[in-house]
Amino acid sequence: MFLNYGFKSVTMDDIANKMGISKKTIYAHYANKTSLVKDSTMFMFDVISMGIDNICSLNKNPIEELYEIKKFVMLNLKNEKSSPQYQLQKYYPKVYQLITKKHFEVMQDCVVKNVEQGIALGIYRENINVEFVSRIYFSGANSIKDQQLFPLEQFPVTTLMDDYLEYHLRGIVTPSGRKILNKIINSNQE
Repeated sequence: MFLNYGFKSVTMDDIANKMGISKKTIYAHYANKTSLVKDSTMFMFDVISMGIDNICSLNKNPIEELYEIKKFVMLNLKNEKSSPQYQLQKYYPKVYQLITKKHFEVMQDCVVKNVEQGIALGIYRENINVEFVSRIYFSGANSIKDQQLFPLEQFPVTTLMDDYLEYHLRGIVTPSGRKILNKIINSNQE
């Protein structure tokens, strides 16, 4: 419900009705909505982190891996149509700071490994600054969620994510990596 309607829009009454329980039952487990939002957000973060770990364990080439991760995240976050990140930041800033910190740590580790593996395989340029690329990737991935910069009417979420991933990869691939990237992009357009 939080992902579909937003953190602010969903009330404790809405949650109780959807679950077929009383609000009192919810409050027996959560002192307030903020603690429920925090636990819900952390649960979703853990689910996505485990899914990403599973994708990484498949040992695909790094370009395919990034596209698989993007598909998985988009599926689990339901394309973030209601901009839950914005509402989380505005109405639950402490939860937002916590999740952003954890997100950075996990994503930093994942992207650094991805870039190092791509360099070792010769599909990413060897002269890139791995720390810079991983941080700029994180920064850009968060920035494209800003609906003031990228209004949904002009930049649908799925297209925007594809464009961002292509933009990132074109900056770091070698000629052989570009062949893999072009093959993936062409197969996604069919």
